[in-house]
Parts: sequence; structure tokens; C-alpha cells
Amino acid sequence: MTVSTFAELPLIDALQQALVAENHVTPTPVQAEAIPLLLAGRDLLGTAQTGTGKTAAFALPILNMLGEKTRKSLPHSPRVLILSPTRELALQIAKRVAAYGRNLKLRIACVFGGVSQTPQTKVLERGVHILIACPGRLLDLMSQDEVRLDRLEVFVLDEVDRMLDLGFMPFLKQIIAALPEKRQSVFFSATMSPAAEEIANALLKDPARVAVAPEVKTVEAIDQRVMLVEKRNKRALLVRILKSEGVGQVLVFMRTREDTQELADELRFGGHRVAAIHSDKAQATRQHIMEDFRSGKLRVLIATDVAARGLDIPGITHVINYELPQDPQVYVHRIGRTGRAGAAGIAYSFCGKRDQNLLLNIERELGHNLPIDDTHPYAIEFSPDDPPVRDRAPMTQRRDFQRRDAERAEFGNRPGAHRSQQRSANKPGQPSPRKGGSSTGRDRDKGR
Repeated sequence: MTVSTFAELPLIDALQQALVAENHVTPTPVQAEAIPLLLAGRDLLGTAQTGTGKTAAFALPILNMLGEKTRKSLPHSPRVLILSPTRELALQIAKRVAAYGRNLKLRIACVFGGVSQTPQTKVLERGVHILIACPGRLLDLMSQDEVRLDRLEVFVLDEVDRMLDLGFMPFLKQIIAALPEKRQSVFFSATMSPAAEEIANALLKDPARVAVAPEVKTVEAIDQRVMLVEKRNKRALLVRILKSEGVGQVLVFMRTREDTQELADELRFGGHRVAAIHSDKAQATRQHIMEDFRSGKLRVLIATDVAARGLDIPGITHVINYELPQDPQVYVHRIGRTGRAGAAGIAYSFCGKRDQNLLLNIERELGHNLPIDDTHPYAIEFSPDDPPVRDRAPMTQRRDFQRRDAERAEFGNRPGAHRSQQRSANKPGQPSPRKGGSSTGRDRDKGR
């Protein structure tokens, strides 16, 4: 079934009215494909990135099912369970489900770690139709018999690749083992690794498959630029950008919690409306910061990758990679926070001499070179011994990676290995300098 408008979908009037109120007219590709299949009761295996409309794709059929035939909410026994990897994503899903179900008398609850579970257990005791949960808190509640899955009718597993990145594989296996045999299951992941395939095989029965173009294609509309800058000048360059004309709300990504907070404090001292968000923040504080950023009270948000997915704020005009991510796919998710809903967006990436391998990995993932913006006063040039970042082919051509591949063949596949090996070779008997920092500062927000 191919549809071009939501009005063509066999959704109950209460949902059609809510879609009109939300100004939803044309379904996204994933919605147009998935909704008819889920309305027919099929299990679904979806491959789609954030920003493709996945939430509505699974929420509307669920709400339609619950709205067609009224089901009484039972204490501790939800009818629908939606599993999300992080608190921010869980809250965003809950908000959208509540908006679509505004005309239905349904009880919706969201449970996650980092806050007292007492209010959550009280809501569960009264009974809920739809439960949105993070894996850690859900298992805690299940072990206390506060959540039972025996009456579950629909199970949704969202952002599976992110779940696996956060180490949730054992949690997912426990939850899937507790599901009733008769149920409808929905699986969404941006990528399909062997571990994701294993989860899908354990969860789904004769699933329909829906795949939409990866987000790496949609971000081509974003104006992406690389700024070559030494680490010591990054803050000055960021301030210069913030003072530029046409810059609205800005989302700045960093790697560690400590650096994120330090940069936010420095900018605040300089008079900027800024806050930091990372997994060390209390949940109530994080929610308050996100609401202030969404409303425009804050102009700048400094974040770790806890905000790289699922954040949908139309006012973000610029994303700045203050530090390049280790994973090229994270770059794609980061810059996808701007240019939402057809709006223009700009993404700047600060790159120092030690970041060149990270940049090359990102360009290989994208399939093209990123232009260098050297119009700022902190622009640097690299020596002839550095990888040829400044000597670039036209953007329409892919970079020649022969030099990098040859170096890796000689010194190993670890990014940057050839650099440290060369230094060691030049200075016999001396240990190579340590590269990078401790991984203990990296964010692994497990929703507990």
C-alpha cells in the first residue's frame, strides 16, 4: 500500500484529528511503508536513522490499536512497551506519543534511572497502557515485580545499534526472554551489525522489512566546513563564531564530561547564555536545561554525545564539533541536529594536527571531502610530513587514501599508529609519547 498523505491511512478519527493539529500532512518514507504493515499486525524490522520519522511510524499503529477497542489499564501490566536507550530519547518518545494520543483516554508512563523510582511505581500501580522505558530501570522494576509483561500486546525496540553501543546486549536478552509468546514486535536500528541481527532473530517472527536511505544522504544539504585550528585557539574561534551574524542556537559537541562543563563555565563567564549537558547531570537538571534550550532561554548547549541522537529542536542553526568524534557515524548523528524539517543548517568541525585521522575517517564514511574554511584568524597549516589535509582534491572527487593505507599496512590498523611508530623509530630506546586521554571520562549513559 502506497500513500502520499496521512488522510489516506486507515487511522481512527481521533488520530487523524491529532495529525491535523500537529500539522502532519505527508508521511515520511519510513512512515508510509511501516504504518500499513503494522496496522496489519505484522512484525517489523526497520533500518532507519534518527530524524526519519520512526516514532510516528510505530506510535500511530499502536495508538490506533488501543483506540479501536478500549482496553482497561491494569496495575503493573502495560499493554505496550517501548524500549529506548537513553533518558532523553525516552522522554522525547513519550512526548510524541502523548501528542498523537491526545484525543484518546490512554495512560502513558516513562521510566528511567537517575531519579527516584517511587513516583514511577505509583504510576505503574494505577495502571498504564503504554510504557516507555530505559533497559536498566525496567529490569530493576521487573525484579521487584513492579512491571509484569504477561499482558503485553506490542513490544518496540528502538535505536538498537545505540543500545548495543551502550552495552545493553545482556539486558535486551533478559527482557526479550520475559516477553509473552503472542505479541507484535517492532525493531528499529540505524545499522545491522551481527549483534543486531542476533537480537532481531530472537525477537521477530516472519517480519516485514522496511529500509530507508541512511541519514548520511540527508545531511548533504547541511553546509559542512572544516576549520584547521590548534587546540589552544579553539575557544577563541568558538566565541568568534557565536558573535557572527546569522548564528542562532548553537549545539557544541565535545568528548568528555569534564571538558564539556569547563567550556560551558568559561562561556558563561564571558556573558553567553549557555549550559552543559552530560550524564553526570541529575535527570531533573538535564530536563530543565533541555526545556530552556528548546524554549530559547539558552542560546548555546555544550554536550557530549548524549545529545547526538534524537534531539529535535528547529532553532539549532549551527552544530560545532569542538572535538571530532572517534566514530564517523557519530559525526553524522551530530550534524543531523541542525537542518531539521527542511531548514538550513551549518556544521563546523574544528580539526587540529592530531585530529587528521579522525577527519579522514569521517570523509571516507561520507564518500567525499569536506571543504576547509581558512578565513578565520586562527587557521593553521600543516608541515609536509603531516597527512595532506590542505592539499585537497575537488569536493566531487574522493580522497586518495593510498598513502594512509600504505602506512597502516606497515605499522598496523590502529588510527595514528604509524605516527607513534615513526617517532619511536627515529628515537631508539625511547618510549613513544602517550596519545589521547583516559577513556574513563567518556560518556556511557546507560539510562540507569
